[in-house]
Amino acid sequence: MALARNSRHKRTVDYWPGFVDALSTLLMAIMFLLTVFVVGQFILSREISGRDEVLNRLNSQINELTQALALEKSGKQDLEDSVANLQASLSMAEGERSRLQALLDAGSGNSQAAQQRVGTLTQQLDDQKQASARALSQVDLLNQQIAALRSQIAAVEAALQASEEKDQTSQVKIADLGRRLNVALAQRVQELNRYRSDFFGRLREILSDRDNIRIVGDRFVFQSEVLFPSGAADLNPDGQAEMVKLAAALIDLSKEIPPEINWVLRVDGHTDNVPLSGSGRYPDNWALSSARAIAVVKFLIAHGVPADRLVAAGFGEFQPIAPGDTQEARATNRRIELKLTEK
Repeated sequence: MALARNSRHKRTVDYWPGFVDALSTLLMAIMFLLTVFVVGQFILSREISGRDEVLNRLNSQINELTQALALEKSGKQDLEDSVANLQASLSMAEGERSRLQALLDAGSGNSQAAQQRVGTLTQQLDDQKQASARALSQVDLLNQQIAALRSQIAAVEAALQASEEKDQTSQVKIADLGRRLNVALAQRVQELNRYRSDFFGRLREILSDRDNIRIVGDRFVFQSEVLFPSGAADLNPDGQAEMVKLAAALIDLSKEIPPEINWVLRVDGHTDNVPLSGSGRYPDNWALSSARAIAVVKFLIAHGVPADRLVAAGFGEFQPIAPGDTQEARATNRRIELKLTEK
C-alpha cells in the first residue's frame, strides 16, 4: 500500500529689377524642389508605414508562436518526467511482484495473502503500463505539434524576410522616383521661368513706359490709378487700353508655351489701409480688391484670353509692399499684380 501511495504522489527697367527677377526665379525653383521633397517624403512615409504594419504583424505572429512552442516544450517535459516516474514505479512494482512470487513459490508466509498482494500489484502494474502508454502517446502528439509550430515559425520568418526585402526594393524605387521627379520639376520650373522672362520683356515693350507700371520681382505691377477710378472697380479708358495690350501678349504667349506646362496668369488685387465707409458699393477693402481683380480677369477673357489660364484673387490691405501711412506708401500699395505661375 505504501507503494501505491508513493505512485499516486509522483504527476522694374534698370538692372535692379532684372536682378530681383533672377533672384525670385531661384527662390521659386527652391520652393518647387521643397514641394517635391515634401511630396516624396509623404509618399515614402505612407509606403514605409504600410510596411511597418506588415512587419509588426509578422513579428507579433512570431512572438505568439514562440510562446506557444515554449508552452508545448514545457508540457512535453512534464509528460516525459511523468513517464520516467511511471517507468520507475513500474520497475519497482515488477521487482516487488517478483519477490512476492518467489516467496509464494517457496511456500513461506500466508499463501492467500501473498496471492492477493500479487494480484493487487499486477493490477497496479497494468494500470501503470496503460498510464505510461497514454503518456507516451501524449509525448508523440506534443512532438508533432512542436514540429508544426516550428514549420509555422519558419514560414513566418520567411515571409518577414521577403517583406523586408520588398520594402528595401520599394524604398530604392521611391528614392529613384523622387530624384527623377525633382529633375523633371526643375526642368519645368526653368521652362516656365524662361517664358515668364519673355512675357515680361514683351510687356515692357508694348505697355506705356510709366512710373506707375513696373516689374517687382516675379510680378508685373499696375498702380490702381492707372486702371480704376478711386474706390471703384470699373476699368477706366486708359486701363482698358493697357489691358488690350496685355491680352494680346498673353494670347501670343499661350501659343508658344508647351501644353504640358500647366500655367496661369494670377491677377491679384491690393488696396491701401484706409477703411471704406461701408455705405458705398463695396463694404470693405477685401471686396474692393477682389472686384478689381475679377474686373481685369473678365476683361481679358472678353478679349480672347482662355478663362482656364486666369486666376483672380483679392488681398485687401493685408499684403503691403510699402510700409507706413504716408500718401506715397498708400499709393504704392494700391495696385494690381500680374504673376505668371503654375497651377
